Amino acid sequence: MPSRSIFGSHGLMTSTSKNAPPVVIPASSNNIVISPLQRGNPILQCIRNVGIEFGDIAADYQVGKTTGVLFLSLRYHRLHPEYIHTRIERLGISYNLRILLILCDISEHREPIRELTKACLINNITVIVAFSSEEAGFYLSTYKQFEFKPPDLIKERAEKEYYPLLRSALTTVSKVNKTDVETLRSSFGSFANIAKATPDQLQNLPGFGQVKVKNLKNAFEKPFRNQETSSLSLMASQSRIHVQGSSSSTSRSRGRPQPAREPSPDWDIEQEDAELPVEDGDANMHQGGPKDQASDGDILDLT
Repeated sequence: MPSRSIFGSHGLMTSTSKNAPPVVIPASSNNIVISPLQRGNPILQCIRNVGIEFGDIAADYQVGKTTGVLFLSLRYHRLHPEYIHTRIERLGISYNLRILLILCDISEHREPIRELTKACLINNITVIVAFSSEEAGFYLSTYKQFEFKPPDLIKERAEKEYYPLLRSALTTVSKVNKTDVETLRSSFGSFANIAKATPDQLQNLPGFGQVKVKNLKNAFEKPFRNQETSSLSLMASQSRIHVQGSSSSTSRSRGRPQPAREPSPDWDIEQEDAELPVEDGDANMHQGGPKDQASDGDILDLT
């Protein structure tokens, strides 16, 4: 993982920027330029196989013409959280590849690293975490050593010859090794003939038992997707068709013209009251029942 981070940034190391101000040129092309702020840092003793010199630079370490590194100890960051933000602001656009080398020297490190990563994403800075001074020195040394190296070490080695491709394909089958591939090639000649070989022909070969033959035939003859996956996909497609059919039928029914409603009858409130049945209590009210039932102390408002 560490080497991947280092080599993966190589393209940025060698790139140039029109906006980047000129950097300090070291006395030797093999030297790392170090800021005077880093004097006394223990990781200086861990930088090996490259030279070091001090110079007035915006970063803490200049490991390439366009590569600058800021160093931060999490223990120091816990005491002075504003320090790194000030350094990032001062860094500006001085380098094309800007790195924050974090020394993880505290136990509770997840939250600080998470917050620092967010700040670095905003400011286009690569984060590298080291868990010791030796590891931090190794990163700085390796960056300098690989400043002008091509990215061949991390490129995929794609085979172009027939036999390496055949070996790579057949060894993905369980129990089949390189010796078995050579046996198959010498016996059948081509990949097509190997795929067409019968189980009896394969079992006659040295080193091929029932399990290996079964695995090889399954790789050639069985579908890549098993039955359970296919049935799930079929059910999902059928459900989508059903939903689409329902929605289309609903749309058609909505678009179909509806018959006109019959007009509502005229409503006469007086006629409605006359047709309502009169209950005993209501008759009492109409006959002035409350007035007859009122006591002497009650005052009724009949207005």
